[in-house]
Amino acid sequence: MGIFSRTRDIIAANVTDLLDRAEDPAKMIRMIILEMEETLVEVRASAARTIADQKEIRRHITKLDALQTSWTEKAELALSKDREDLAKAALVEKQKAADMADQLKEQIGVLDEALRASEEDIAKLQAKLREARARQTSLVTRMESAQNRLRAREMYAGEKVHDAFARFEMLERRVDMAEGHADAMSLGAQPKTLEQEIADLQANDKVEAELAALKAAQAKKD
Repeated sequence: MGIFSRTRDIIAANVTDLLDRAEDPAKMIRMIILEMEETLVEVRASAARTIADQKEIRRHITKLDALQTSWTEKAELALSKDREDLAKAALVEKQKAADMADQLKEQIGVLDEALRASEEDIAKLQAKLREARARQTSLVTRMESAQNRLRAREMYAGEKVHDAFARFEMLERRVDMAEGHADAMSLGAQPKTLEQEIADLQANDKVEAELAALKAAQAKKD
């Protein structure tokens, strides 16, 4: 069963209220749009039939007008031949054709009103359809935004993120320990005195002199 009873209900419908009451707004808006599109097709098809009927009736009216002219000519011919009886009979047939043409013209007027009503309905249905499609676009955008926010929250609060940060913290702790060990090695160390630095220089000179002597002795042997 459809959401609407068709054209009148669709035109009078408040799409926002329908969506607010729906358990699944996305599904509801799809159903609304589908029914609006189907109804619009039906109304256009009805308007097309009305236009076709008008054209057919106008063709009949044209033929009846020609028939009236023909009976008039026949009545004139009969009178010219002193056949008043035939002239009257021809005029009776002419009147029948005129009466039928008048009836068809009344039908044309009724169809004109129906066509104007269809045109108004089509315009209103199109407006409602645009409104529904705009609401659908808005719903899709909001749904995508909500899903993106949910994925972001799951990413921030998920176990993988917690595990990753836990590993980062372990690495940071290892770095802290290594830096602590390096800093501990320098704890308690006393700076060298002037005498110690000079003694180091003297010892270095002795080593350099001994190295030079060894090189000289080695050169003599060669």
